[in-house]
Amino acid sequence: MSAAQRPRARVGGPGEGMPTESAADDTTPGAGTPPNARSVPAPEPAARSLADRGDRADRPGITARLRAYAELVRVSAALSVPGDVLVGAAASGRLPHGRTAALPLASVCLYWAGMALNDYADRTSDADERPHRPIPSGRVAPGGALGAAVGLTATGLALGSWAGGRRRLPALLGLAGAVWTYDLIWKGTPFAPAGMALARGLDVLVGAEPARYALAAPSAAVVALHTYGLTALSRHEEHGTTPEPPARALATAAATAIAAARIGHGRRPGDVKPADRSGATPASAAALIAYAAAYGRPLLRASAAPQAPAIRAAVGGGVLALIPLQAALLSRLGRPGAALALSASWPLGRALTRHVSPT
Repeated sequence: MSAAQRPRARVGGPGEGMPTESAADDTTPGAGTPPNARSVPAPEPAARSLADRGDRADRPGITARLRAYAELVRVSAALSVPGDVLVGAAASGRLPHGRTAALPLASVCLYWAGMALNDYADRTSDADERPHRPIPSGRVAPGGALGAAVGLTATGLALGSWAGGRRRLPALLGLAGAVWTYDLIWKGTPFAPAGMALARGLDVLVGAEPARYALAAPSAAVVALHTYGLTALSRHEEHGTTPEPPARALATAAATAIAAARIGHGRRPGDVKPADRSGATPASAAALIAYAAAYGRPLLRASAAPQAPAIRAAVGGGVLALIPLQAALLSRLGRPGAALALSASWPLGRALTRHVSPT
């Protein structure tokens, strides 16, 4: 029986199911319901309570909002950032200590700001190409992403200037400027790989003593070289490409590993403690092997089958491959203990990528 044919059930008391006002006028007293009767509306508090519960059910909870913002800033990829600052500090002769120990956190804030700004700038194209991202999926408002970018930039600059003093402010401002310029101007242009490489190189200099930037410049160049090849490849994440781009990224990764293996040669006596260099060669070799495995293998697969999923896997591997690369640089700079501690974050980053994409 259809809904239209099914008889309507009568429930409740005498006020239920009353005729309309015009029909009531034709009803004689005593022959039914008094003509001035009206339908009794549903109790307003109960209706309002049900509506409120429905509204609350439609709103995302705190956990869902936190997850959305974790995806926005690529929380798993942030583990690739502190090593830049450690490498810069080691290259200039002293690891972060005291207040300067907060410099890696300042760098992470600026990185997260760049990721939030990236999604804000890409919100239109992401609606077509990556509708699952936080902004096009409606989980984060565009204004919320822009506000996060502004707030994280301000936090990173404030924390960095507190930790490193005014002497490090130029490097911090340069890094923040490179991040914003990349996201709003360079991205999508032929200058994009160089712009991102500049940002990661400046991130290394944030950790260096300003008077010793020259000592940190070779290590910054190694990190920048890796970033250049990775950024050039990332432009093909959504649609795939021909074998040439992943092959070029593989050649860049090989050049990066060779350059990293040369870091520390020709340093002036006293720049690195002789005792610290005893474990540099085996530790750096192990880290470079890990770098080659983490980045080289997916690049080989992408070169053989350069479809979008393989390119994305190679880019994701390249983001976290920065950690063993930084560990290799730290070992070459005479800090194998710091290299080992940094390497411990690599499995954590790989585990987080199962829940939050690094790209």
